[in-house]
Amino acid sequence: MDIRAQVSMVFHLDKCIGCHTCSVACKNVWTDRRGAEYMWWNNVETKPGTGYPTKWEDQDIYKGGWVKDGNSVSLKGAGKLKGLKNIFHNPNMPVLEDYYHPWAYRYGDLFTAPEGDDQPTARAVSLITGQPIDIKSGPNWDDDLSGTPDYARNDVNFKDLSASEQEAMFQLEKMTFHYLPRICNHCLNPACVGSCPSGALYKRGEDGVVLINQDRCRAWRMCVTACPYKKSYYNWHTGKSEKCILCYPRLESGQAPACMHSCVGRIRYLGVMLYDADKIEQVAASDDKDLVKNHLDIYCDPNDPRVIEAARASGVHDSTIKAAQNSPVWKFVKEWEIALPLHPEYRTLPNLFYVPPMLPGMAQVDGEGTYNTASDELFPPIDHNRLPMKYLASLFTAGDTVKVREVYDKLMAVKQHRRSATVDDLPKDKVEELMKNAKMSADTANAIFRLTSLATFEERFVIPPEHREESIEMIEATADHKGEAGFGFKEKPARGL
Repeated sequence: MDIRAQVSMVFHLDKCIGCHTCSVACKNVWTDRRGAEYMWWNNVETKPGTGYPTKWEDQDIYKGGWVKDGNSVSLKGAGKLKGLKNIFHNPNMPVLEDYYHPWAYRYGDLFTAPEGDDQPTARAVSLITGQPIDIKSGPNWDDDLSGTPDYARNDVNFKDLSASEQEAMFQLEKMTFHYLPRICNHCLNPACVGSCPSGALYKRGEDGVVLINQDRCRAWRMCVTACPYKKSYYNWHTGKSEKCILCYPRLESGQAPACMHSCVGRIRYLGVMLYDADKIEQVAASDDKDLVKNHLDIYCDPNDPRVIEAARASGVHDSTIKAAQNSPVWKFVKEWEIALPLHPEYRTLPNLFYVPPMLPGMAQVDGEGTYNTASDELFPPIDHNRLPMKYLASLFTAGDTVKVREVYDKLMAVKQHRRSATVDDLPKDKVEELMKNAKMSADTANAIFRLTSLATFEERFVIPPEHREESIEMIEATADHKGEAGFGFKEKPARGL
């Protein structure tokens, strides 16, 4: 066993209100610079929808991630050799229009406009060229518009749904959507790292954060193509690539990342996970049906004496092991098994997990436009959810609807157990049967409720103390280079591990 530590995250989608406070916080801290106008290291999408950049999930277009290659994996559309063949013309790399053309307004026009009968308006101008533009899209163009023909029907995750299943859903177009906040997943098998011809991308040994060395970056932009989540960006001003750094300067001072600290809905959790690095290649090369199970199995029990011994042998500090034992991510992902990775079929083994949304499922709209209840019960059957299980499985389990159903059974069991405990208006025999089918005890249901609804800041964010002797990036003051590259180191650390 090669046990290593990884700072991981859980986003609880039932709690996200789509306020974009996280995106604005990240923007103000890291990407408020020239050349980074179009970058959103954190963005919140409305699903179903096309996302940012447009149709980022369609790897037939962008060729991101890994593909199974026998007992191993190979990059789908980029790489140190494969990518160099397209160095002067890369049709798989998103262009500015796929993101959006950033703009501002000539607010001075509001003050200098001549007297007239109409209210003056401020003309939109490009933040890149400074010339007037006609706004055609934005980073959040489909916000709250999922279900409309222009956006939701183009969602890549509908590929497994029949025409009749899609049509049935779109009859409810104004009532079916949820929010999907996204940041860099800081994957165990990052395609961006594997694709860089310059070796500029690397994964920190002490916490697994994926970073880009600005001095070594040569603007090959293979990382942009290789990342299937499209969380690596090219700075047109500096000629360097950039990405989310998980606010490592904040982590090193015991603070939560900016997006997580600012989250209004308290949907975000952060903690340490211990994993066996020896299994990465084997897990990444799993068959689609085994991807989620094998991915979750790579994480090791931090209370297991053998794991603790192996972690210490690999240089993991006792303080980090203790943080892993108290990690909320461990509870959601492994202990309770109610959080799932986003698009595991990309085979990057992401370290950002999502608790799927329960969705409103109590009613439907009939052909006459009448709002009719689908069930006489307070909590209708899970099968009545307006968003099909196939769609959710396409997002979180590589098409495995059984795994999604298991998660929903547990989430519904918690809801009904807590309703029965506090209001006592549900048949106790049905609640007990639901708990039994979900293989859940009352203590577990109460613990899930506690961490979901009533958790303190310290319970949601268990940040291990950093060790200066290992975290070499701490030597540099982040603010010294923020205006140039967005983070505060210039040379690749030499760890000698």
